[in-house]
Amino acid sequence: MTDKILEELENIVGKEFVSNNKEELYIYSQDPGASIPRPVDYVVMPKTTKEVQDIVKLANKDRFPIIPMGGGLTLSGLTIPVNGGIVLDMKRMDEIIEISESSRYALIEPGVTSGRLSSYLKNHHPTLQPPLPDAPPSVTIAGNALINGSGYISQRHGDHGSLINGLEVVLPTGEIAKFGSAAVSDYWFARGPIPDLVGLFLSSFGSLGVVTKLAIQLFPTPKFRDFAFGLTKDPKNLLTLLPKITETGLPEDVLLGTQDKPDWMKGYFFINTYITADSEKDIEEQKRKLNKIYEENGARMMEVPENLRQYYLIKPLFASSAADFRKGGGFEYVGAMMPLENVPEAYLKGIEVSRKHGIFTTIGSRLISQTHNILVFFTYPFNRADPKDIENARNALHDTNKFVLEMGGIPWKAELGAQKMILEKMNPGFKKVLKSIKNLLDPNNIMNPGNWEVKKNDA
Repeated sequence: MTDKILEELENIVGKEFVSNNKEELYIYSQDPGASIPRPVDYVVMPKTTKEVQDIVKLANKDRFPIIPMGGGLTLSGLTIPVNGGIVLDMKRMDEIIEISESSRYALIEPGVTSGRLSSYLKNHHPTLQPPLPDAPPSVTIAGNALINGSGYISQRHGDHGSLINGLEVVLPTGEIAKFGSAAVSDYWFARGPIPDLVGLFLSSFGSLGVVTKLAIQLFPTPKFRDFAFGLTKDPKNLLTLLPKITETGLPEDVLLGTQDKPDWMKGYFFINTYITADSEKDIEEQKRKLNKIYEENGARMMEVPENLRQYYLIKPLFASSAADFRKGGGFEYVGAMMPLENVPEAYLKGIEVSRKHGIFTTIGSRLISQTHNILVFFTYPFNRADPKDIENARNALHDTNKFVLEMGGIPWKAELGAQKMILEKMNPGFKKVLKSIKNLLDPNNIMNPGNWEVKKNDA
């Protein structure tokens, strides 16, 4: 059977784009996080939607699992097979199909990276910017949006999942379906006013189909961007400070957090408010307004040394720098969505977990759509060459997921352990609907099985 499947995959994509060689499968059996590696049977790199269809049909015929993968940077094992199977590496599907300047969207294939789209827009449509995550430029736009990722315009415009206008999806049966305005129109401008089914594919981790096209919203590029940096000793001050900041309408993004490095940051909670304007004069005026708000709500605005300005302005660098806090390059984190009122307690509990497991404290958060939703991320760096260090990170991950759920938050891009914990708390009616949709769309259970797995007795 093994040789037969390999031969059929080679017939679909060509011999150079499919492999079952151990050295290549090893790369796909893990990700940059602390998840335990799991075996992969085949890796295949399709170039067209038709090739994806043919692979899905083959998997149905042979009851073989398929695991779609974008950049493979989720850190939580979502593209590592639970039960073996075919990893569908989508990197060759990297066409930027259309940029609509008037309706402000990009229609792209799933392999388009954030670096490529950003560069393309700067060169060809400099008045538009894409929603970029705090991640390396090799992360795919589709992969990030489909896990409800966020980035430097999310305070103003929402998480990246909410910025999807439409999808083309190869369903688990091999059929093609379009969602959003493209289901009716030749334009990919909105998700309504027809029933909005795009949400089915957000945070479902490839368990309901393979996305082959995605329309993502674009936004005007500001002439100037800067930030106001402040510190407070008491995280409870955030409850009054953050609403006051956002109600001004000034911030493009708001990042906050606490960390043990550098030493002068230890014991403080920082608030970084990113602002945009058409002139430097407007930037300075906005800073004066924010300074007053900071002072009136228990925080002190500070000038950041010039050598640190780029560190904070280039936020993917800022977000990933915690990976260097220990030798060995391992980096794991729990992202959690929660209401603002729970954020101070989450910070204090996160500090406890870090100290319990001997890990440098690095906790951050981002406001999404003003203060309607807060993404809090708890980072746990580890040494990849030290099994004990890896185990510490996994234990910290578990403890964090546990207290997040207990306080009413929800782990973001949850790994298998967190998914099980979420399902235990999940409303029975929701679980029944989730299982019914999975059974309807994927009767042979080939799409990333093991993820969001509702057991018979639980539904």
